[in-house]
Parts: sequence; C-alpha cells; structure tokens
Amino acid sequence: MFGIVGYGAYVPRYRIRISEIAAQWGRESEGETQGRGLTNGTGLVEKTVPGMDEDAITIAVEAARQALARAGIDPRRVGALYVGSESHPYAVKPSGTVVAEALGIGPNVHVADFEFACKAGTEAMFCALSHVKAGEMEFALAIGADTSQGAPADPLEYTASAGGAAFVFGRGERVMCEVLHTHTVTSDTPDFWRREGRKYPSHAGRYTGNPAYFKHVVGCAEAILEKSGAAAPDFDHVVFHMPNEKFPIVAAKRLGFSTAQLEAGFLVREIGNTYSGSSPMGLAAVLDRAKAGDRILLVSYGSGSGSDGFVLRATDALEGARGRAPSLRSQLEGHRIHLSYAEYAKFRGKYDVCG
Repeated sequence: MFGIVGYGAYVPRYRIRISEIAAQWGRESEGETQGRGLTNGTGLVEKTVPGMDEDAITIAVEAARQALARAGIDPRRVGALYVGSESHPYAVKPSGTVVAEALGIGPNVHVADFEFACKAGTEAMFCALSHVKAGEMEFALAIGADTSQGAPADPLEYTASAGGAAFVFGRGERVMCEVLHTHTVTSDTPDFWRREGRKYPSHAGRYTGNPAYFKHVVGCAEAILEKSGAAAPDFDHVVFHMPNEKFPIVAAKRLGFSTAQLEAGFLVREIGNTYSGSSPMGLAAVLDRAKAGDRILLVSYGSGSGSDGFVLRATDALEGARGRAPSLRSQLEGHRIHLSYAEYAKFRGKYDVCG
C-alpha cells in the first residue's frame, strides 16, 4: 500500500476583503446577499495575504512541519523533497534547499523545485509518490506553496492569494490515505504566462476557462475515472483546482458530482486562489474530515496547460494522526487581521506600480 503518511497546510493570518479591493477601483458589487459580501464575479468574500516576512519558502516550511508531525518520522528519513510554486523567491537558487535545512532534512536527500503554474504542487506530489512506489526511498515530501501575484486593478488581484500544503509519501501501515490511481494530461494551451523580468502575469481572459481549465480538468477526471472503473457517485469527496468559485462547480456538474461532494475541500471563497497550493490545500481540508474508507478524487490544473489526477482512499491510520497538527479550518477561522487596500499594497510591494 502506497500513499500519504503525513499532511499539513498553512494559511497566513492576514486577509483582505474583496469589497476593499473593489472599492479601491470604484467597482460595484455584482451581488451582495446574506452577508456573503462582494462577489465581483469571483464568488470570493476575502483572500489571504502573505505577511511582509512571508514567502513561498516560509509557507512551505510551516506546512511541511505539520506533515512531518503527522507522519511521526525523523526528518532525516525523507529521501526527496520537492517544492512546487510559481512564486519561488529566487530566480536562481532553489527554494528546496532552504526548506530542507529548516526542517532538518538531509544531507542525503534529492531536492528540486517544480514549476507548472498552478499544478506545480501536484506535480511535486506525482514525482514524490513515484519514487516511493519504485522503492528508491522510504519517504518523499512534496509541497505546493505560493504567494501569487495580480497586477493592480487586474481581475487576478481579486483572487491571487497565499498558502500551501505538504504531503509525506510512504508505504505500509503508516499510510493514512492510499493512492489507488494517478493520471495526467498535458497540452500547449497558453492561457496564462509571465515573462522573465515581469512582475505580474498576463492572461487570456475567458480563454482560461474554455478550452484551458475545463478541457484539462474534465478530460483528466474522465480518464482517471475510466482507469479506476469508478463513477461520480462512488466518491465521498472531490477536489478540483479553485481559481474562483464558478470553475470547480461547473466542472463538478459536468462530471456528475454534487456540490456536497465538493464541500469539505472547497476553500476558495475564504482564501482565494493559492495557485500551487490550491488543490493540495483542498485535499488537506478533506483529510481533516475524512473517515476511513472514504474515496477522494483530486484533479489539479496548471496553465500552459495540464492536470494531474489522483484517486485516493482514507485508511484507519488517518484519525489517529490527524490531531498531531492543527486543522486547516482552525487556522482559517482563527486569529485574522484584515488589511486596508493601502496596507495590502504595502505588503505586496504594489506602490511602485500604483504610484
């Protein structure tokens, strides 16, 4: 049996309400009902903001510490550490070496940084799992973490946020969530990009939905369902990449999943799009609630474009390990500091662009 033996997630305490961003640019609410606040077409109420001393590395370290605590293993037993992000702090210098040193992993460890837009986290998971299945190492650690960027007044500014999740992969009795099947699809579909030296990414507007997001997410999901011999009703939980509220709900409906199956891992309204951390954080939230025997479908999406799919099943080991680290929901609902737009712009270094 191969799969996840430890997991963790980290959510910054700083937030900005979407209404605050909309007010800055003089935009009206598209729907303010029952206290949910400004939607601005994204379905978000607020989003996370990294502190001034936080980046993809610090987020990766915090999430990985939780994963190692739940795994209950000596960090030196980890044979590979992979960090997936599209906001690595250095253009030339790996994030993974800093993370490994902070966690006490190494020196006999294979380290690499991954980039594939918003699926860099599941890309890292795919490779870490493969090493363990091949018998190359006892444990491998995969992390998806981002402090994503959105230019002032750009639609991405309403969603681009910060957070991350980490997973230790292993085998045997320690496995708390078995990976039953994997699948991946990839094509050259350029819906989102950032050139070297540019501070903010560019995007192709509605093209990011059709054919980019839906073609890959739905196609990958259909392929892995066929591979596993399962159908939508066979799953207790489903997690899709969450760039906004609408896309994962539409994808679920096309595939025959209900909103109830999405519920446990549906975080986007409260945290925004954490890019490489998005679907991995959704999986972490599901593992905080799943029961032994629950089946989970995870499908990521990364612009450029591609999707990774995982069919997983929770085991009896999950409940005993869960309490070794704080749940994602407890972090999300804990102490929060809401920023004004001016504070947010300072935190994100936007003044050179705004003024």
